[in-house]
Amino acid sequence: MAKAKTTYFCQNCGYESPKWLGKCPSCNEWNTFVEEVIEKQVFRAPDWRTVPSAVKRSSKAAAIHEIVQTEENRRATPDSELNRVLGGGIVPGSLVLIGGEPGIGKSTLMLQLALNMPNAKTLYISGEESEQQLKMRAERLVQASKANCYILTETATQNIFKQIASLEPHLVIIDSIQTLHSAQIDSAPGSVSQVRECTAELLRFAKETNIPVFIIGHITKDGAIAGPKVLEHMVDTVLQFEGDRHHVYRMLRAVKNRFGSASELGIYEMQGTGLREVSNPSEIMLSQREESMSGIAIAVLLEGLRPMLIEVQALVSTSAYGTPQRSSTGFDTRRMNMLLAVLEKRFGFRLSAQDVFLNIAGGIRVEDPAIDLAVIVALISSQQDISVRATVAFAGEVGLSGEIRAVNRIEQRIAEAEKLGFETIYISRYNTKGLDVSKYGIQIKPVAKVEEVFQAVFG
Repeated sequence: MAKAKTTYFCQNCGYESPKWLGKCPSCNEWNTFVEEVIEKQVFRAPDWRTVPSAVKRSSKAAAIHEIVQTEENRRATPDSELNRVLGGGIVPGSLVLIGGEPGIGKSTLMLQLALNMPNAKTLYISGEESEQQLKMRAERLVQASKANCYILTETATQNIFKQIASLEPHLVIIDSIQTLHSAQIDSAPGSVSQVRECTAELLRFAKETNIPVFIIGHITKDGAIAGPKVLEHMVDTVLQFEGDRHHVYRMLRAVKNRFGSASELGIYEMQGTGLREVSNPSEIMLSQREESMSGIAIAVLLEGLRPMLIEVQALVSTSAYGTPQRSSTGFDTRRMNMLLAVLEKRFGFRLSAQDVFLNIAGGIRVEDPAIDLAVIVALISSQQDISVRATVAFAGEVGLSGEIRAVNRIEQRIAEAEKLGFETIYISRYNTKGLDVSKYGIQIKPVAKVEEVFQAVFG
């Protein structure tokens, strides 16, 4: 009997080594190597190569000026939020990876997509739930009897490709990649080698048959997609499904997209009947308060091409302990500390001995620097206990010297604030170049320094 061949894989990045190593030379992580049995069999062409609708790609080299560029024939879905994040719809032959925390709604989102695709035959492959469980969930979401959706509970890739060859679907959904296993690799499902091999087989299938494939992936405790990092490099699009399970709102964010922008954001509301699209996120991000309160400012941010208004909440109080606390939810704590240093150094506000808490309403996490101006206004409003009028919005980046820097797409930000009924918006003076102020019904106040904002808002 031949001796089984074993090798060691890094569970973090997928680096392969013939012997165990304490530290991975690729990603510098410690104690990540695991032993796996590798038995490469003689490769046989999978059954999906016999699919009649397969589109064989030519491997002949062609000069770049001879290549004829054709418009991508995307398949639009009934989900407008998913269309926005994907860049306009599903690209034929694309491989899309969607990750998220357990219970966040990944399977619900994909099952809704499979049940609601118009004029398309979909195949939902599950290695985690039974057919009865999926049937119960489908009945809660839509009228499942009218959907052209097929369910397959299978984990072996060879059997999956046989079913695909006989069914010939227009869309394939895998739930999840960590449950699949290939006969080409003799190791447990979910291991680094199995995840990589199964993804490679699905990638070859998608490119040669022009059938789009969606893959659901688990994440680690650090929030990264489980498996080797090469998994994210192999696929065409990586989507991250975010949100707090204690809140009803979910965010679908594009981390990587070869067919569109990688900064788009889709927002959903989790209900008993499934995920509902939120077409106007500004209304849910703004709290309904009847009276003015200190420590609250409205910021106009941009996620991809979508402008939205969010509420920034700040609380500055006297520290009861020796070391003041610094805490932020939905905003980078290091950037908050930088803004606090600017306020103390440039404007004389004594914040070093006070507790500072910052929160972005709605559970969303923002990275747009245009929120800086609203953050410092909310901080000073809380410290001085002076409220800011609810009809005032802010859009500007704050520099280390206290200047207000210009932000991109200022016209869209102003139009969004005007649409929601705001009366005044503060922007950078450097954003007014080429800006036609007369076409807006909102009062635009250009400012160059933070002192000008403080004088106009707080007097």
